[in-house]
Amino acid sequence: MANLIRLFIDGALATGNQLDLREDQAHYVNNVMRLQAEDRVAVFNGCDGEWQARIVSARKKKCLIEVEDKTRDQDGCPDLWLVFAPIKKQRMDFIVEKATELGVAALVPVITQRTITSRINTERLHAQVIEASEQCERLNIPAIKEAVSLAQLIKDWPQERRLFVLNEQGGAPAINLGLQNADSQEPAAILVGPEGGFDPSELDLLLKLPFVTPLSIGPRILRADTAALAALSCWQSVLGDWQTPLRER
Repeated sequence: MANLIRLFIDGALATGNQLDLREDQAHYVNNVMRLQAEDRVAVFNGCDGEWQARIVSARKKKCLIEVEDKTRDQDGCPDLWLVFAPIKKQRMDFIVEKATELGVAALVPVITQRTITSRINTERLHAQVIEASEQCERLNIPAIKEAVSLAQLIKDWPQERRLFVLNEQGGAPAINLGLQNADSQEPAAILVGPEGGFDPSELDLLLKLPFVTPLSIGPRILRADTAALAALSCWQSVLGDWQTPLRER
């Protein structure tokens, strides 16, 4: 299975099921990877585990596969959201791709006072997390939430989910100490501000909320994308699934 290309399938997976690949997937299989009938691919849909499938027919923009055998049982990922202020396209692409690799369960764009990009193409982000999940051998893909204002995010926030806020204005405990005191079983989210940082009034509001824990990620001011990925890595190391070794491949 290690050498098979992986494809996310929007359909039920069971032995004998035949499925038409999407046009972009068919193009990738037929024209980029140059696979042919009787070649094998790995497929997953986020709920039925991973399966080996046989290419039945491959013609230009069409590719039909037949599901054969399950090779991995479905697993989950830590219940961790990344809540981030959208930034410039290239750097936001980087956040989305790497956050997927780092195992987030959901990506939540939030519009703050200093956010410079407010247009979010959720369909495009969805395609990016699928591609990243295929590459990193996840068995699920992160949910993509619709962008909301910070005020609306706070209003609708589920009280049982701990919100770790990266506080770039100082005074917050170091991230390793803050996370060591957290409950690993508690649903969580990490909130990263925009490139210009949170407005002081926004931080004042956030720090008064009972479900918010402020954290510091060191003595240097990090770019928004660096801060997001550094915080996710710390959380996974202390509270997440980085204790689980890589499976034999």
